[in-house]
Amino acid sequence: MRPRVILVAAVAFLAVAGTVLVTTALAGGVTRDAARVLTNWTAGPMTPGKDDRQPQSRAQRDRPAEVTVEIEGFLAWAALDRTNREVAASPNATETSSTESMIKVWIVADYLRRLAAQGQRPSDDSLRDAQLAIRDSHNGAAERLYAAGGRDAVVHRLIEICGLTETHIPVGGSGWWSRTQMSARDAVRMGECIADGTAAGAEWTDWLLTEMRQVRGSTADRDQRPDRGFEGGRWGIIDGLPAVVRDQGVAIKNGWTRIGATGSWHLNCLAIHPDWVMAVMMRYPAEYSLDYGAERCASVAAQLVGERLAPTGRPE
Repeated sequence: MRPRVILVAAVAFLAVAGTVLVTTALAGGVTRDAARVLTNWTAGPMTPGKDDRQPQSRAQRDRPAEVTVEIEGFLAWAALDRTNREVAASPNATETSSTESMIKVWIVADYLRRLAAQGQRPSDDSLRDAQLAIRDSHNGAAERLYAAGGRDAVVHRLIEICGLTETHIPVGGSGWWSRTQMSARDAVRMGECIADGTAAGAEWTDWLLTEMRQVRGSTADRDQRPDRGFEGGRWGIIDGLPAVVRDQGVAIKNGWTRIGATGSWHLNCLAIHPDWVMAVMMRYPAEYSLDYGAERCASVAAQLVGERLAPTGRPE
């Protein structure tokens, strides 16, 4: 049996109608200076959202909580409160792992933004590819858009435009979007870059977020058919949220590959809510199931958002 790693990041927060309100810096082995690094980054233009939250008592604001996940392998997470720009993250949120299909949201956004900047619209076939790359995580569709964008140039633009600091193309990864190395912190930055319109531009952002809300397919074998260009990707963070939060509109894109060369799953979850962005990235033994990773994404989400919500969506 491999040693089990239990990640614990202590934060004080209150979830109100789906909003993660981080009121203190990280604990759990992160120094105060390091915690400030995690909370003081930007991801493109940041315009504070309208804050229509109900006033909370000091006891409610100061209630402590923990994010605890048991995993045989690596797991990192980060979450941005879009209403006040504060961030909570695991102590290892700057460590990188391969993006797999999670980066497809950027590949699509980059393609659409660049066309719009040239005063052009995508062909019907290209728009269909963009839709398939998001809804079904279709590799062939994503590859065509990636090639049209200049392959490695697509990733370089991601780093520059979204202000990423850990993301890079690894040795041997040139020309492979799935091998791009990204941290959980950068994944949240990428998510915010999508959410605030920087990535896809004014013309296509709503379209892209709508497509991300239409991601379909489960972890079941019948939905995992990459040989047919179809991989079911509706699981993870979305499953850890109360129905009242899901109903507010949650855009998602997961990435997952069982890699034979390393004997491990590389699995990532990204979710964008009107009030927050959340990402979970992990690696774990190949003999474990896809559900093993999906459940851990859901667990992080439930601990950050779900446990502080009453059935009505208002704080208890």
